[in-house]
Amino acid sequence: MSKKLVILDLDGTLLNTIGDLAACCNHMLRERGLAEHSYNDYCHFVGNGVTRLVERALPENLRTPEYVAAARKDFVEYYYENIDTHSVVYEGITELLRQLTEAGATLAVASNKFHSGTNRLIEKFFGEFSFKAIYGNRDGFPLKPDPAIIDLIMEQCGATAEDTYMIGDSGIDIITARAAGVHSIGVTWGFRDREELEESGAEYIANSPKEIFEAIFK
Repeated sequence: MSKKLVILDLDGTLLNTIGDLAACCNHMLRERGLAEHSYNDYCHFVGNGVTRLVERALPENLRTPEYVAAARKDFVEYYYENIDTHSVVYEGITELLRQLTEAGATLAVASNKFHSGTNRLIEKFFGEFSFKAIYGNRDGFPLKPDPAIIDLIMEQCGATAEDTYMIGDSGIDIITARAAGVHSIGVTWGFRDREELEESGAEYIANSPKEIFEAIFK
C-alpha cells in the first residue's frame, strides 16, 4: 500500500472555531463602537485569513489599509488569549485521525489562520497525534488557494501528488488541491455548503469523517 499524505484544513474541518472567531471579532468591533455580526455572517467572513476576516467585518468606509491593520492587531491580541473558549472538535474527527495514523498515513495541517494560533489549537485539541507538518499563515507566504503550502508539505514529507489528499470545508481548499494537482475531499459539516464544494470541483464530498477514511483507503 502506498504511503498516503493527508493534509487537513483546520477551521471548519477539524474544529468548529466560529464561536471564538465571532465572539472575538465582535469584541473588537464593540471596543470601536461598531456594529456586530451574527454567527452566520462569520461563516461567510472566514476562510481567507485574519486580515480578510477583519476587513469583511468592518464597515466599508473603514476598510482602509491603516484601519484594517489596527483592527487586525486588536483582534489577534484578544483572539489569541481567548482562542479556545468556544471551539470544539467535530464529532468523529478524533476517531478519523486515529484511523489514519493506524493505517500508516502521514498527517499535516494547512490553514489560513495565523501560524501561532494554528499551532496552539492543534497542540490543545490534537496533541496526542503526530503531525509531520503544521502550517498556518505566515508573513511572506501566500494564503490558500495558492498551492505553495501544499507543495512545501509534500516536499517536506517526501510525498507524491498521486498519494496526497487535501481535506477541507470550503471552495478555497478544493481550488488549492486542484492547483497543486492532489486529490481533494470536501466536507459538508463545516462553514460552507455542499454547492460551493461541488462548484469548486471537489473530487469527493464526505458527509462524515468516516467517509474521508473510506475515500482515501478505498
